[in-house]
Amino acid sequence: MTKEFKGSINLDVRDSVSDWDAFLPEKAPKGAPNVLVVLYDDTGMAAWSPYGGRINMPTMDRLANNGLTYSQWHTTALCSPTRSTFLTGRNHHLNGFASISESSTGFPGYNSHIPPSNATMANVLRDAGWSTFWVGKNHNVPIDEWTAGASKKNWPLAQGYDRFYGFIGGETNNWYPSLAEDNRYIDQPYTPEEGYHLSKDLADQALRMIRDVKQTEPEKPWYLWFCPGANHAPHHAPEEYIAKYKGMFDDGYEAYREWVLARMVEKGILPADTDLTPLNPMPEGTFSPTDEVRPWGELNDEEKAMFSRMAEVFAGFSEYTDAQVGRIVDYLEESGQLDNTLIIYCADNGASGEGSPNGSVNEGKIFGGYPDDEAENLRMVDKLGSPDTYNHYPTGWAAAFSTPYKMFKRYTYQGGVCDPLVIHWPAGMKARGEVRHQYHHSTDIVPTILEACGVAFPDTYNGVEQTPMSGVSMKYSFDAPADGPTAKQTQYYEMFGQRGLWHQGWKAVSVHGPVSGMSNFDKDQWELYHADVDRAEAHNLAAEHPDKLEELKALWMEEAKANKVLPLNDLQIIGNPKDFETFVGMEFHQPVPPSGQYVYYPGTSEVPERSAANVHGVSYKILAEVDLTPDSQGVIFAHGSRFGGHSLFISGGEVTYAYNFLGIPPEDRISAPVPTSGKHIIGVEFVKEGMGPNREGLGPLKLYIDDKQVGEQKIRTVLGHFSLCGEGLCIGYDSADPVSSAYPEPRFEFRGGEIKKVVFDIADDAYIDVESHLRAAMSRD
Repeated sequence: MTKEFKGSINLDVRDSVSDWDAFLPEKAPKGAPNVLVVLYDDTGMAAWSPYGGRINMPTMDRLANNGLTYSQWHTTALCSPTRSTFLTGRNHHLNGFASISESSTGFPGYNSHIPPSNATMANVLRDAGWSTFWVGKNHNVPIDEWTAGASKKNWPLAQGYDRFYGFIGGETNNWYPSLAEDNRYIDQPYTPEEGYHLSKDLADQALRMIRDVKQTEPEKPWYLWFCPGANHAPHHAPEEYIAKYKGMFDDGYEAYREWVLARMVEKGILPADTDLTPLNPMPEGTFSPTDEVRPWGELNDEEKAMFSRMAEVFAGFSEYTDAQVGRIVDYLEESGQLDNTLIIYCADNGASGEGSPNGSVNEGKIFGGYPDDEAENLRMVDKLGSPDTYNHYPTGWAAAFSTPYKMFKRYTYQGGVCDPLVIHWPAGMKARGEVRHQYHHSTDIVPTILEACGVAFPDTYNGVEQTPMSGVSMKYSFDAPADGPTAKQTQYYEMFGQRGLWHQGWKAVSVHGPVSGMSNFDKDQWELYHADVDRAEAHNLAAEHPDKLEELKALWMEEAKANKVLPLNDLQIIGNPKDFETFVGMEFHQPVPPSGQYVYYPGTSEVPERSAANVHGVSYKILAEVDLTPDSQGVIFAHGSRFGGHSLFISGGEVTYAYNFLGIPPEDRISAPVPTSGKHIIGVEFVKEGMGPNREGLGPLKLYIDDKQVGEQKIRTVLGHFSLCGEGLCIGYDSADPVSSAYPEPRFEFRGGEIKKVVFDIADDAYIDVESHLRAAMSRD
């Protein structure tokens, strides 16, 4: 709000009085705290040491021992949706984030655009006198705004953050990340060979931002949202951290569940009479088969060794990242800021079951709609955690790290929504090393921070009337009895078609797994749990209390209508090709020009996959206008990474087109001698003649130089995506992780000639006249 000018203005400045205060920003209240929110991905409550888990988290332990550990704090069951609640304090559907950005659809609760009526906390804190920083994972920029040319009104800087450094999508390669700084994409600062890992880089950037503030405005408080890539796949970690856990998971995930439950009870996280739920708790046909857990006793020795190694890598990844958070905490202590910094250390949803029953060495296959190959996984066991893999553990570890609850991430059972949370604020709480059992949710984080900071959320912001907060402040719990009453009364849940509602100690859940493809929501069976006494949701009381169940089901529908939850979407994207195609068809796609042609230029940023010409599941042509010399070499275009993509490049006297099918060797390559110096058109044509058993495209790939065909070979192409996010289309270079193993060097930038343009043509007409296609495309300039 503009301040009133209290000076005086006359004809002569000598007779006038200035008033600088009218133009300077607000200052935070005296003694206001800094705020550090550390938000991990994909971590069940039973994974980490403060909760009794086997993964050592020294920094989190330190904060828990001097603060509070919450046993009944909940999330939405998925990353983008939960993160949207951290931005605004409103329920995820109200934010347009029913799902992740990448799977947005054109419905009010599902479009990934946070409305102006849900202003962010960062805007309010910045206006109130805080510096605001966002470091790490974003995942809340709408999918249609990922490109360099798109509006930046939903990027972090426009959402109230002074600085941003991290990655825009849901995950990234921790050795070769797709990075953005403020409002632009950037290259990573150095390589893994030089010691790079994303978690380390993010901590470096966070420390730099805080120090920049303190050296110029030492009294100004700051708010930092620190969102590492951990523990989301791919699970990447330095070998010395992985080695710490060698053999620690050899007893298997069923033994781990028994072991950790006793530890959780001993630590006071769970009541002594908490029952362990079954490993596969849902009836057959009510959930996706890819979420089933294989009993440990049915695995052979090779499988057990691989599954154990996958857990070791995950644990090393988690602890290594905790060590990077520790560097920030150490700095705060050294600089005298720790006591008056409100630290909130937590995870955004339960452990991830997206690795399927056998785990994966390339999680990208999931997004390509293609099944994993256990034999291939076994061959790569010694490479897990390294740049050679894009790995994810099997569903058994997701169940184990979500002990004692049913299921895991994406499910509205406790396994998907009950997550770790530690709060540390010595200046603002008397308690030390205690557990709190009040029921709370991620929507409650924003109200808690605002109350701690002494800042009220406005009724209107930028002239727009604001939606009331969905959450309530947790600050009362800081010095309340551990088992004192909660200020929360009701919280609905919905994720990919599964529904749930908690109300005053009771919870109803539909027996309808997310992405299960079941449909028929009106015929759903529901379960009822007395959550106050049955934390694990082990005892279904629907038959004993039918009236209570009907009450909660009716309340769920009221909440659904008020929060824009409908329509429900449970499309089964894995194992159901028809549902997968329907889902992909509902996602955002860059509008196809009438010509079907896209023109790209060198010297530009990479184009995100969902905004690039879509070559998945279709016939396509690619035409590159180049000016060659005897010294020409390098990438003409590349899209993807070693885990899936395609590339056209010149090396060793040959022009080569490589199609890397989801990292499965061997690459399909077609080559021809480099033409003589001068201007040429190098073209590729793929004609989709049919589909394989997993809807992959099948057909001939032809290579052209000018008007002559110089090679042909049968290939298969991906139906879905090369990756969930990142690794976009690049002209004149490859992004950090190379598509083809045939490159002589990373990036392999084009030199010794000139790339004029690269045209992607996905029109249906045949490849007949290369020259006329190129002329038509160039006429769009």
